[in-house]
Amino acid sequence: MLIHGSRQLPALTGSAKAVLRRLVAEGPSTRPQIGSALGLSRPTMSAAIAELERPGYVEGMGAVQGPLGRSAVQYRVGRKAGHVMAVDAGSTHVRLRVSTFDGRLLHSRVCSLPGSQFSLNEEISRVVAQEVAAALAEAREDWGPLRALGIAVPTRVVGPDGDVAGTHQNLIFSAFSPPDGVDVLLVNNVNCAAVAEQHFGAARGHDTFAYVQIGLKIGMGLMLGGQLISGKTGSAGEIGHISFPFAPGIAPEPGAVERYLGTESLIARVQETWPREEGPAPANTSELLAMAEKGNPVAKEHVERHAADIGALVATCVSVVDPGLVVLGGGLGASPLLLPKVREVVDLLTYPVEVRTTLLGVDATVLGIEKLAVERAMGRLLGDDG
Repeated sequence: MLIHGSRQLPALTGSAKAVLRRLVAEGPSTRPQIGSALGLSRPTMSAAIAELERPGYVEGMGAVQGPLGRSAVQYRVGRKAGHVMAVDAGSTHVRLRVSTFDGRLLHSRVCSLPGSQFSLNEEISRVVAQEVAAALAEAREDWGPLRALGIAVPTRVVGPDGDVAGTHQNLIFSAFSPPDGVDVLLVNNVNCAAVAEQHFGAARGHDTFAYVQIGLKIGMGLMLGGQLISGKTGSAGEIGHISFPFAPGIAPEPGAVERYLGTESLIARVQETWPREEGPAPANTSELLAMAEKGNPVAKEHVERHAADIGALVATCVSVVDPGLVVLGGGLGASPLLLPKVREVVDLLTYPVEVRTTLLGVDATVLGIEKLAVERAMGRLLGDDG
């Protein structure tokens, strides 16, 4: 969901837009490099660079030597193009990044929440308000204007014409008011992680795949043909609501699979059955995984059993959407200890699919909302957002 700001921006020619997009996507480059990549003549390149230099959207970085010994000025995105702020309003932490359009990190913060927050609430909103205020206080003139604020939230998200009350997405604003005049983008957190994996992580080069988050909560981000699928009510990928359990005399309950596979339930089961002779039971999944990695047989058994359950869930997703690739992420799903058993169960239960572990870990969501915030800010800057 997008909340528009009101800043008026200068119109740019098509060649200038193409040059700026190239610098955002690829980083610093010389005129010959950009012109060759875009098929632009030298006069057109010169005009485009001049057009972008006037408002400060590009800036020279000094000369670099080319392969034939000639030097050429290298350009990058300028400070007046501005920057974006990305916030992962998670269930256990709030992560924040401030960056330029071409990915230069200007500022970052991570704040632990007071306890695990199973759903979006005022406590998360308060911490977001605190972290955004702290980041705004650190802003420097050479960062340029703040063009967009992206917030990844642990709930489904719809546009202003959807059932906003039903998604509870606006709880993010219960204790937080965004800065005036800045576009604010709300996106489901698991969908953001899928975006990051496609652009920076384990799904690079794939335009169809599923990202499955396993942590305090579970969820799926689904990319089909390069399009992030959110569904009519923002519920696409809400695999925590798959009907569960199936057994004689037992009726499925809403959200039961998420409660069963979530880390709090896993640790409760581990602690309930932990043998006394093995010493103290692990207090959390980090301790459980560490013990399993060191070879503790009871810990290994619990991890393998949980990995088999995750494999069954992944197999269900594969049977529905046939993504060809599944990336496992989240606080627990990111552990490589789970991967062999998950692959084994998926191979047994469903169609051919490759299963990988995230390359981005806990940063996937904040990197994804940052990418989406840059895309939104670029759309406004270039006048391509309608």
